[in-house]
Amino acid sequence: MSKICQITGKKAITGNNVSHSKRRTKRRFNVNLFNKKFYWVEQDTWITLTISAAGLRTINKMGLDAAIKLAANKGYLTEIKQLVF
Repeated sequence: MSKICQITGKKAITGNNVSHSKRRTKRRFNVNLFNKKFYWVEQDTWITLTISAAGLRTINKMGLDAAIKLAANKGYLTEIKQLVF
């Protein structure tokens, strides 16, 4: 599984480490990801999502069903898409 949030689509980006002498080397900025289990009331099932902290705030704000439908429409969720539609 790649390091991509299933709700927001956030993924790691690259940048530079800059030393005191302004020497630049490549580095990665990873996303704050974790696996979380949710009870999806509309489908009466438990699902496990790999989400970021921003994705968790989105679920808390919109609700699980609305966030899953939005993520499926944007193409971030592939394995749950058949359950949504």
